[in-house]
Amino acid sequence: MKAYRVLIAKPGLDGHDRGAKVIARALRDAGFEVIYTGIRRTPDEIAASALQEDVAAVGLSSMSGAHMRLFPAVLEALRKAGVEDIPVLGGGVIPEEDILLLQEDGIASVFTPGTPIATIIEAFTDACQKQHQARNR
Repeated sequence: MKAYRVLIAKPGLDGHDRGAKVIARALRDAGFEVIYTGIRRTPDEIAASALQEDVAAVGLSSMSGAHMRLFPAVLEALRKAGVEDIPVLGGGVIPEEDILLLQEDGIASVFTPGTPIATIIEAFTDACQKQHQARNR
């Protein structure tokens, strides 16, 4: 597998980062190069990091209930930064009824508590492969 570079970020004021760190470590152990931004990042900071680090995907984590505002705000910040081709995946405490809305907004995959790590790694792999293929056409 190509060692894809991904960014894991915690947008907003949410300070609960255990899940994000678990995912970051699992992705690293699966062969990804992982950049973790830490907690309490703005959408603009996340987009700037994604651009600067030249990542193949961005993973967002939200445990605060602000996912419906923050995840689309990160997508918008990426668009403004000119990097619309980077897939964004999200996870956290996200009600079932919000998942389809987030996907309609452009979030590639959404994970809730209890999602198997293998499923998350597979989704990141697929997203990164698609992004890589799109950039190299």
